[in-house]
Amino acid sequence: MYLNAGRNSESDECLTPRYAIEPIVKYLKQKNYKRILCPFDKASSFYVRVLEANDFDVTYSHKDDKDFFSYTKEDLESYDCVVSNPPFSIKDKIIQRVYDLGKPFMLLFPQQTFQGKFRTNFFINYGMEYLGFDSRVCFYTKNELDSVKKSNHFASGYFCHNVLPEKLILEKLVLVNEPYGA
Repeated sequence: MYLNAGRNSESDECLTPRYAIEPIVKYLKQKNYKRILCPFDKASSFYVRVLEANDFDVTYSHKDDKDFFSYTKEDLESYDCVVSNPPFSIKDKIIQRVYDLGKPFMLLFPQQTFQGKFRTNFFINYGMEYLGFDSRVCFYTKNELDSVKKSNHFASGYFCHNVLPEKLILEKLVLVNEPYGA
């Protein structure tokens, strides 16, 4: 199980808690980003709920059942930034796509995403910023939506492009354990 973490569709069913999304709001506001695309989220996602509660105009692709990989640069012209916790199992494909689309992004990935020749080439060639935390994000799983899973074997943070004021920012997380539907 440990060696397959983040590499299959079952492991992709981890939902991000509110407390891991709230720290990104200030950076989006500092850049004056208003229209956010959350391509891997539904209306019930904390990404959508937190961002909308902070006066962002949010579009989530599951609303229209639109596949992120079918978006064109023209489709994204009206959006300021792409924000989400995408499926870890296809992170290479997602990273290539966001750079190809040329939009600012904040994507929550495991910290080990730094490693890998394919991804590292994109980070070197196009630039990358990182928002990390002092503790691991605890996620909800598809079978446990009443509370976050308190043990997590990997650290994660936001891999960003054209969002943060510095290349590396570290912040403290304050775990709040609430039901996903709250």
